[in-house]
Amino acid sequence: MDISSIYQIFLNSNKVCTDSRKIKDNDLFFSLKGPNFNGNKFAEIALENGANYAIVDQKEYAVNDNYILVNDCLDTLQKLANYHRKKSKAKIIGLTGSNGKTTSKELILSVLKSGFKTIATIGNLNNHIGVPLTLLSIEPETEIAIIEMGANHLKEIELLCNIADPDYGYITNFGKAHLEGFINLEGVIKGKSELYTYLMKESRLIFINSNDNKQLEITKEYSNKFTFGKTNSNVNYSVNTVNPQISISVEDITIKSNLFGEYNVENLAAAICIGKYFDLSNARIKEGIENYIPNNNRSQIIEKGSNKIILDAYNANPTSMQLVLSNFNNISEKNKIVFIGDMYELGENSHEMHQDIVNTIEEMNFNQTYLLGDLFNKTKFSSKIKAFATLEDLHNNVNFSEISNSTILIKGSRGMQLEKILDFLNN
Repeated sequence: MDISSIYQIFLNSNKVCTDSRKIKDNDLFFSLKGPNFNGNKFAEIALENGANYAIVDQKEYAVNDNYILVNDCLDTLQKLANYHRKKSKAKIIGLTGSNGKTTSKELILSVLKSGFKTIATIGNLNNHIGVPLTLLSIEPETEIAIIEMGANHLKEIELLCNIADPDYGYITNFGKAHLEGFINLEGVIKGKSELYTYLMKESRLIFINSNDNKQLEITKEYSNKFTFGKTNSNVNYSVNTVNPQISISVEDITIKSNLFGEYNVENLAAAICIGKYFDLSNARIKEGIENYIPNNNRSQIIEKGSNKIILDAYNANPTSMQLVLSNFNNISEKNKIVFIGDMYELGENSHEMHQDIVNTIEEMNFNQTYLLGDLFNKTKFSSKIKAFATLEDLHNNVNFSEISNSTILIKGSRGMQLEKILDFLNN
């Protein structure tokens, strides 16, 4: 069956679903495969649970007319998403970068939805499966779709661009992340810049942070840009305070965000810039930014008892870790305590990068620092730092009842699950 025929079935379906346990009546089920599962085996269950059709790519599972046999389910999902994108009138904003993708996406969404029917990638569904699913959630009334694109190796952003065909694009930054796949910072820059390569090839518009010399260098021969920065940009901004929440000024408005850390300034500025490009009023932009409250363990500021907690435990890499530690060191709060966990996917130089973080902490003025995880435990550190292999060890060996009237930073990779430390803090 060709894509146009499958598309008609899609239009008559409730939605696309890839998990037989989450099927609702009239869903279209795609039997995707993974390292440890074969979705074809669940196609029958999906139909029993209410799916109208199940798309399979193994002939033995296509036993009646409710099964649609294709060569490859993932390839078909991606082609269907691209077909739907081309049929849609929605404008697509592609978004990638090493740090701040999701925060930027949520800020841009909060601004744009004040004037447009806007959707955005849900959670971290930003890969070769998540991007198609987001595109397939575009409805006839959708005017703008913000598509977050994640990558841990070369050519992945290129693939996602070919699926999403973005009209606009923005790269938050280049940092030392996913080095197992990208090898080094040069690999990161090359991989993330595949978004700009696509946009320039298609003569599409690029949103550029004019404070970022590397991004300016990559796009120096390209004129179709809309910029933001502290000076000489389409949208100029100034920073009022970052202690701890960020306040930023653009033209005649002052915007008070709910975000911590100077590294979030450019995420805010990008959202303002994109709002200005789409001719939203300053009042609507201000409302969109100030209404955004971070969640999902990203740059959250939480009051618990007498303690103020900065929770940034969704992800971590050397670049983001250095930035958050520097910001935390510079804020004027007293009695500062740090909990940091291992950084994953750093490749062969992982030990050196963890040691660099410890060396940075040694030079800072925290009342107490706790290292979590096997990787940090292998570093060398002074007696002012304590290290634990697991959260259980931390809980059993630290008297959390004595932690009060403190400002606390919690930062680490998602797999460390450092948000559980919140449960240990009672005062």
